[in-house]
Amino acid sequence: MNEYHLYLIFLPVLIYYLIFRYMPIIGSVVLSFIDFNMFKGIADSPWVGLKHFLQFFDSIYFWRLLRNTLMINLLNLVFVFPMPILFALLMNEVRSKILKRSVQTISYLPHFVSTVIMASMAVTFLSPSIGFVNNFLPSFGGERIAFLQKPEYFWGIYTVLDIWKTMGWSAILYFAALTGINGELYEAAMVDGANRWKQMLNITLPGILPTIIIMLLLKIGHMLDIGYEVILLLYNPSTYETADVINTYVYRKGVIEASYSFSSAVGLFQSVIGLILIVAANRLARKYADSSMW
Repeated sequence: MNEYHLYLIFLPVLIYYLIFRYMPIIGSVVLSFIDFNMFKGIADSPWVGLKHFLQFFDSIYFWRLLRNTLMINLLNLVFVFPMPILFALLMNEVRSKILKRSVQTISYLPHFVSTVIMASMAVTFLSPSIGFVNNFLPSFGGERIAFLQKPEYFWGIYTVLDIWKTMGWSAILYFAALTGINGELYEAAMVDGANRWKQMLNITLPGILPTIIIMLLLKIGHMLDIGYEVILLLYNPSTYETADVINTYVYRKGVIEASYSFSSAVGLFQSVIGLILIVAANRLARKYADSSMW
């Protein structure tokens, strides 16, 4: 098989990406700079240049959307990102293989729960009338709270749900990194009198540190990208102040209000900033991966 046969094998993949990936991107980019009229089509719709971008930047929603998107991702970075690492480190200290495998298997299950079911569970558990959370509050002298109607609780609710759904599944990567640590290092540490806590600090954690750094940099590269499906299912006009992010705003403008050009411009702004962050994060990840410290 020569190189031309390999090109022929790759040709269907190339055609697929050109038709279903790149052509829609080109159409969306063009849509951002015109005042689209579905009866005239893209070609005959008037060109407006940066009108939609300036309209978005001047709107009262710009800073709110940017703040909410960045804050939710920042909370994800501070609370959600470390949880799989801590979980993997704790599971690595469990000596019973049966217990370890059972706990790991159970921790994977939330990943396979659909977003709709997860949101429904959250609505039920936090219900001010039948939710078990509100059933406990009066027992401790508190009052029932409509959590999903108050904007000050939304960031915390979203963060807790994200931890519950992603912790076990995300830990798989760190479990794999732990298997690459040389077991002789632990034996040498035991001979030197190091207890399990010191072994974890001086062997286990440094052993998976390269993986942690790479994943952290890639996470930073997606600071404007967010899993907005849960937000769409949980938010309402009373929580827009803290729950509305760029993705949900694009959905409302494009799908509900049919402002196709404006929503495309907002989405293009998000994509460009996200691309810049991803490129910067990839360069940093490559720099750290190639450095002598690894």
